[in-house]
Amino acid sequence: MTIASSTTDSDVKSPAPDASKVTDDDASVSADVVIVGAGPAGSTTAHYLARSGLNVVLLEKTAFPREKVCGDGLTPRAVKHLIDLGVDISEEAGWIRNKGLRIIGGGHTLHIPWPELSDYPNFGLVRTRKDFDEALARHAVASGAQLFERTSVTDPIIDERTGRIIGVSARTTLPDGSAGPSKRFYAKVIVAADGNSSRLSLAMGLTKRDDRPMGVAVRTYYTSPRTNDDWLESWLELWEGDKLLPGYGWIFGVGDGTVNVGLGILNTSTAFQQVDYKDLLRRWLDQTPEDWGLREANQVGAVRGAALPMGFNRTPHYTRGLLLVGDAGGMVNPFNGEGIAYAMESGTRAAEAIVQALGRTGMAQQELALQGYPRAMRESLGGYYTLGRWFVKLIGRPEVMRFATQHGLPHDRAMRLTLKMLANLTDARDGDAYDRIVNTLSRVAPTA
Repeated sequence: MTIASSTTDSDVKSPAPDASKVTDDDASVSADVVIVGAGPAGSTTAHYLARSGLNVVLLEKTAFPREKVCGDGLTPRAVKHLIDLGVDISEEAGWIRNKGLRIIGGGHTLHIPWPELSDYPNFGLVRTRKDFDEALARHAVASGAQLFERTSVTDPIIDERTGRIIGVSARTTLPDGSAGPSKRFYAKVIVAADGNSSRLSLAMGLTKRDDRPMGVAVRTYYTSPRTNDDWLESWLELWEGDKLLPGYGWIFGVGDGTVNVGLGILNTSTAFQQVDYKDLLRRWLDQTPEDWGLREANQVGAVRGAALPMGFNRTPHYTRGLLLVGDAGGMVNPFNGEGIAYAMESGTRAAEAIVQALGRTGMAQQELALQGYPRAMRESLGGYYTLGRWFVKLIGRPEVMRFATQHGLPHDRAMRLTLKMLANLTDARDGDAYDRIVNTLSRVAPTA
């Protein structure tokens, strides 16, 4: 089942309610589905559910616009989901297109265009998360979802008889920052889209898996003449003393006079716990040309960091009425640290399962449909993420990382295959030889 649609102004059903305006007489809300978290995963889920005619409540603990630590770069895999959603991704709407990757390392610079594929477009995008997340949330509202901002979920509401989650309790905050009334939201299905920490998942007993990789990313912005770069630039050599770290730095032009600059490191390195990431970022940028402007005097905003939960690091993705999407389910790609595309993919598949479940009669039939969600995620990404886990263990060895950087980049064909593998960009059918290699490896790898 594929859910795809567009939204026009005429589709707007009603303004989104503000939880800060409810009264003590309006202490509970009932819906078909409650989604906790209005990031890319939550908003994608909300859009498709609302377009299917379900009553959907989307809860966001902060208020838009709000920041989120991210590189702001979108691969063609993410762009495909935006097109499916019907989001206006034109330059006039504020989206910056790019041609592919510029990779720098081992004394080499290589430009690799995004591949020409049937399944994905041949361009990427850049959009700050401050704009991006709000755009998706408002798109979900235009589709019929109810968005409650300044609504922080505190606890699940459990049916003591069945052990299933039937709602959530939340605190609201008034625009002036003071405490608002408490609220309870009840639904037939609950979706956890509340990020890496996912307090809702933890409250349901779903903890992180230690056998999955984790990354850390830091980023900030600089005013720079490189703001209109047509390529996403990645630097593969990040050094901590004489150790080459498993990760990369990036410079992505935002098109507004600034660039998003950051780096990400994997926990497979022995230096992971000892690295001062802000200092590492500064030392790396000190190597860049002075006229790029990547110096403290041109910095816009603080250096901020975030964890990257990878390779399905929290499972099961469905249990007792709760579905996990996006970072809550550890959906980040271990190969490249990309999270947005997979957050949106998980939201799409979760919506498909929920629509099927709520269209059926009887708990047993509904449960079968909901159980289809984790199965669909395993079939889609399980084998590929296993390859990713093997990959991050391998590059956690400095000698392997050094060899790959020095000897892999000069080989154009090898790097084009590597791009397809790392960015998960292949045609499912009728692809080229590289596509068949990547697809076969993903298919035969264990999905556990």
